[in-house]
Amino acid sequence: MSVNVITNNEFKDMIRMGSHRLGQNAKFVNSLNVFPVPDGDTGTNMNLTFQSGYQSVNESTSTHVGELAQSLSKGLLMGARGNSGVITSQIFRGFGKNIESKETLTAQELAAALVAGVQTAYKAVMKPVEGTILTVARGASEAAANVAKSSDDITQVMLAAVNGARKALATTPDLLPVLKEVGVVDSGGQGLVFIYEGFFEALGGNLEASEYQPDETEMDEMLNAVHHQAVQNQFSNDDIQNGFCTEMMVTLGVNATSNDTFNYDDFRNYLDGIGDSLLVVADDEVVKVHVHTQHPQKVFTYGRRYGELAKIKIDNMRIQHETIVEDQPAKEQPQIDYGIIAVASGTGLEKLFQSLGVTTIISGGQTMNPSTKDIVNAIEQSNAKRVLILPNNGNIIMAAKQAGQVVDIPTAIIPSKSIAQGMTALLSFDMNADLEQNEANMTDALSTVKSGQITTAVRDTEIGNLKINKDDLIGLVDGDIVVSGQDLLQVSQDMVTKMVDEDSEIVTILIGADGSQEMAENISQNIVTAFPDLETEIHNGDQPIYPYLISVE
Repeated sequence: MSVNVITNNEFKDMIRMGSHRLGQNAKFVNSLNVFPVPDGDTGTNMNLTFQSGYQSVNESTSTHVGELAQSLSKGLLMGARGNSGVITSQIFRGFGKNIESKETLTAQELAAALVAGVQTAYKAVMKPVEGTILTVARGASEAAANVAKSSDDITQVMLAAVNGARKALATTPDLLPVLKEVGVVDSGGQGLVFIYEGFFEALGGNLEASEYQPDETEMDEMLNAVHHQAVQNQFSNDDIQNGFCTEMMVTLGVNATSNDTFNYDDFRNYLDGIGDSLLVVADDEVVKVHVHTQHPQKVFTYGRRYGELAKIKIDNMRIQHETIVEDQPAKEQPQIDYGIIAVASGTGLEKLFQSLGVTTIISGGQTMNPSTKDIVNAIEQSNAKRVLILPNNGNIIMAAKQAGQVVDIPTAIIPSKSIAQGMTALLSFDMNADLEQNEANMTDALSTVKSGQITTAVRDTEIGNLKINKDDLIGLVDGDIVVSGQDLLQVSQDMVTKMVDEDSEIVTILIGADGSQEMAENISQNIVTAFPDLETEIHNGDQPIYPYLISVE
């Protein structure tokens, strides 16, 4: 089927189909995680990012392709999660900017827009790395531009983009040695291939566009009804006891963190004990959950015991309630000089950050990356003259920077890649210093701490000289797997040994949702025995995924 012009209808079909195809394959993209840790979230992040863009396009009544592209760009920008999501948003930001004046698109204009998107994305990344989504985007754009020189058929140009993307994806292991070592292609690049395949299928007419409408299942309708009824029935924010509307979908038996057999009644009773407005729907393969709770991280951690989280969402109902109750005048609050925003998951971590001076906690972290919009909202609601942000995760830094660029409040991003770095940075905060000085001092402090994580391998693999088997315990130091084994005490001791140097003074152990005080004390005793000059501290973090976070300063 030959297509010579993209109108608003074709453009909406492309975005709808791209969103659907990515969503259908999000779990596969997650599985391409380089390390065998239970935190693969590239597919989830890209899926949620592109869903936000699709929703923005779908809500637009414009018949102008350039205006629809602006809606896509804005939706992606505000919905961007994780590095892959932010880069995806930048690709389509450049794409949209290039065609903003175009009412329809020709084959040549589509190709030019793809090229422009790549140029914008490369500029947005401070140190572009080949073998990533950038490489795949460039391969697609170059192939499309080449075919557009001799063809006016948009379908053929988009097919070239798909084939160019696939070819570039296949080269990513050769460009990034760690991909080749583990035997996977780049996950973000794979996600982009799925988006472009969706575009092509929509243009090729192989499937009716209506088939790719998001599924408005009875379950989703029930979730929405239960949630909105519960929010609107609250008289004031003070009446909302469980402030986070939390949703998840669990694919039973896939990468479960325990061997427990799923039991509907036990599952429901546990969640009922930590929240209200509960709805649990299950079949033999999937469990869908809606609950209002103060502890969303406990919900997700419990769900992971029985399988992989295919869909997660957290909404702050207190903010939603303020939006609903528009006729109530807002109370004037004195503006604070500094707002300090930190991303963390776990009630213990939240309390620790608040004790160190953090004014706003964004619930999130590994596998739960907040979107650009989440961070923008936190900045705008900080009631502060200036804001410092601690992402505490390398996959959140780009979204934080993107948020800082779209707000009017002066904002600085401290590029903390771990909880430990975030806490250490806060010790260098000076209320009397200006924003630039605090940014410099807190950023310098990041290098004084080493961050360790203990978790369980979700598959067999080899990393360097380490042969790792599924269910082995593994220890990561500053993002690199350095030890593995069967014995928790031995793995933790070996990991700390690699972290300690002559300047080390304090070791801090944060107990996760799946950890225990007794084991943390045993780990601490082993450390003190091996390194008598070191002091140890133990705190409850309640963080998911990692039973123990261990830092050395």
